[in-house]
Amino acid sequence: MNPILDIVVRSLAVYFFMVIAVRVFGKNQLSQLNAGDVILLLLISNAVQNAMVGPNNSLQGGIVAALVLFVANFVVKKFIFKNPIIKELIEDHPYILVKDGVVYPEILKKVSISEDELEEAVHEHGIEKVSEVKLAILEVDGNISVISTDKNTEQTHYSRHKTKMKRKFRNQ
Repeated sequence: MNPILDIVVRSLAVYFFMVIAVRVFGKNQLSQLNAGDVILLLLISNAVQNAMVGPNNSLQGGIVAALVLFVANFVVKKFIFKNPIIKELIEDHPYILVKDGVVYPEILKKVSISEDELEEAVHEHGIEKVSEVKLAILEVDGNISVISTDKNTEQTHYSRHKTKMKRKFRNQ
């Protein structure tokens, strides 16, 4: 087999394996990284490198593997955008965790979020009590969005891995 074609096929196989693994193990795993998770990511990247390029550790082999990953990701995102069936296979959907101050414990259990984590997310939004939450949603990217019943409260976007990105939400 052509060495470049070999790298392309290997890189695509690893890419699709990783897409499936992320889907199976859930979005929460990416949004709440701890030290063990970071180590796991580093080890996975090291482990799959050889699977992608094989014995070819040249600059050309690395560039081809990276290019294939970028193209595969671009194509998959286009398919996800255009085809709801593929989107459903690859991405999860948002989950409502709290509505009008009522917590849904069965949903928290399903998405592996403790009540303490939920409270932390609510507090990160400047809201004192869960009962003051109009809506809390676990987004498809693993972040928790919270909308307060108090129209004067500033709403922020809470990232479960502690990256604070301010984003205003309108109360609807």
